[in-house]
Amino acid sequence: MRTPGIFIFGMVLAPCGWILELTSTVAPGWRTINNIPGESSDLVLQQGLWDICRTFTSSRDILCNQQDTQYFSAQIIQIARGLMLASLILNVIAIGVASAGVRCWTDTPQWTVAGIGGLLIFISGVLTIIPVAWYTHIMTSIFSTSTDIRVGYCLVLGFIGGIMEVLGGLVMSIGLCRRCDGRKRDQRPRTNAVKSARDPSPPHRVIVPSVISVSSASSASSVPYYSKQSEMDFTRAKTQQDRPVNTAYKAQPYDSDL
Repeated sequence: MRTPGIFIFGMVLAPCGWILELTSTVAPGWRTINNIPGESSDLVLQQGLWDICRTFTSSRDILCNQQDTQYFSAQIIQIARGLMLASLILNVIAIGVASAGVRCWTDTPQWTVAGIGGLLIFISGVLTIIPVAWYTHIMTSIFSTSTDIRVGYCLVLGFIGGIMEVLGGLVMSIGLCRRCDGRKRDQRPRTNAVKSARDPSPPHRVIVPSVISVSSASSASSVPYYSKQSEMDFTRAKTQQDRPVNTAYKAQPYDSDL
């Protein structure tokens, strides 16, 4: 059977969102700090959930595994770690459940299983958007040695990945509503069939009009019956009999006849 379009839409967006979430989780690019006092002017500090890297714009050198106790001890960092990991794990489970329901090698897809998988994908996207939005809101209030704080690329990837999962899971969740409608449709004919079996309705009487011949109808009625054909024959005969004949006319020969 052909796979429904809503399942194809969800199964494409869910893995794409998961890849963007994974990149956003492990990459040290949630925010960038420029113009750090006491440091080189070309130094850019990239901070993420698990790592901090020092990059230099002039030489393009990158030094990772930098330690910052005050930054990693912030409450938002601990919560964002837990939510992002939970979102990644839940998304993998959701894709597995949805794949079992979307199987295109069966006659009909399992709407309930695929809908549950879509609901899990939707929750996974919500778990990603919450820490990303929260971090963006309080980004400037987290401890930093500089006031020149900018949004990192990981926040953008996290937003895109979360939205993709939310949309894909929401569309796949329609399968639950489709399943409920299908059950109602299946139950209606069965109910009507049981009702008709228990209380059969009497057969309908069909009245067939009787056909009466013209001869019997004319004999039973006191009014004489004239058909249209007989009336036309009578008119033609009368016309031919009443036609005047000019007896005074006598045909004479013409010169051309001689």
